[in-house]
Amino acid sequence: MTDKITNILLVEDDYLDIMNVERELKKIGMMQPLHVARNGREALKMLRGNGVPKISPAPKVILLDINMPKMNGIEFLTELRHDPEFSHIPVFIMTTSNEETDRMAAQKLQVSGYILKPLSFENFDNNLSSLDSFTLFLDLIKMK
Repeated sequence: MTDKITNILLVEDDYLDIMNVERELKKIGMMQPLHVARNGREALKMLRGNGVPKISPAPKVILLDINMPKMNGIEFLTELRHDPEFSHIPVFIMTTSNEETDRMAAQKLQVSGYILKPLSFENFDNNLSSLDSFTLFLDLIKMK
């Protein structure tokens, strides 16, 4: 039965942003399990099952904030891309940062998309790259 589950991992330290993602996913009827890690270290522990229950099956997709304590999104993504078990997982950066250096670092680490926060379907009219990224995110979740 676990092979039919489509897990999503959200790596985000801001409680309001976590609630916003949950709310927006529910609005469009996405009921897949959403696992939340508060920083990159916690996310790696959840993926590997180090001291916490392992996410099983591995997440189909990861939504990742860049600016977090302990291990930021770029550090997490670097570690993820060097781990053969998880390097294939599509990662979407979800951040308030529109800094070109953040975009370049994320692109070098093969992100699937870059979504500017706050996540809101009403705001996508003003940001087509976020809309394209989120559409790809939804497509990946729906694929079994």
